[in-house]
Formats: sequence, C-alpha cells, structure tokens
Amino acid sequence: MGESQARPPMDINPNAPVSARHQVTINAPAETIWQLLTDIDGWPSWNPNISAATLAGRVKPGSTFRWKSNGIGIMSTLQTVEPHCHLGWTGKAIGTRAIHTWELEPVGDTVVVTTAESFEGWLVRLMQGMMQNTLDTSLAAWLQSLKQRAEQGR
Repeated sequence: MGESQARPPMDINPNAPVSARHQVTINAPAETIWQLLTDIDGWPSWNPNISAATLAGRVKPGSTFRWKSNGIGIMSTLQTVEPHCHLGWTGKAIGTRAIHTWELEPVGDTVVVTTAESFEGWLVRLMQGMMQNTLDTSLAAWLQSLKQRAEQGR
C-alpha cells in the first residue's frame, strides 16, 4: 500500500499533423546536459533560435515558462521532470498546441539525447508543410547547439 507507480514518460501525439523526432550523441555527462536543458532562463545563451526564456518557479511538473523561439512567443507548462532522464512540456502559441519531450540515455561515456515534438491546431493544419520543415530544422539545430555547449571544455 502507498507505493507510488512510476508514470511512463510523456510522449508526443503520434497523430498530430506535424511531428518530428531527432537524436544526437553527446560526449558529456548526463548531469551536464540536464543542467543545460533545465536552466530554462539560460537557453538564449547557447541556443541562437531562442531570444528569451523565463521560468516561473522551480523545475517541476506544473511550473510554467514563457519563451520566444524563432520570434514566436510561447507559453509552456512542464509536465515530466525526471532528473538526468526525461523532460517534457506542453506549450501554446497562436493557433498551435505543442508537446515537446527530451530523453537522455547514457551509453558508455556518451549520452544519446532524443528530442521530439508534435504540433496541433488550426494554424498547423493551414501551414502543415512549412511548419513541418520549421520543426525539423529547429529540433536538429537545438540538438547541435546543446551538443556544442555540453562538449565545451572536454
């Protein structure tokens, strides 16, 4: 009795009109990568596509953050926070609902980082092709920026 059930990590909506999943191997400890991902206010310092980011409160499920990615203002809510393993949030922007997840999987001295995101909403249906290209480009760039910053000084 009283045993807590571990919830499976949140995933994106596989039926969303726009979704993407990208992966990179980073030569840095999971702790370093986790610190970069969860220092939301610090994202603009290493991700050139993010011009502003402000977390209200601590990194825990239910906390909200506002940020600007590629010039678009987004309001997000953290959903999954499993240190050094899983980070996930939902977000809203004009005509768009998003689900974004991060997974860190240590493999030897490296960490395989997978990020995935899905978009739904009227604007997504209207501009599906363009938004799919933007999402793929954005996630790949975010992973490369994360890899570059995490591997600095190694």
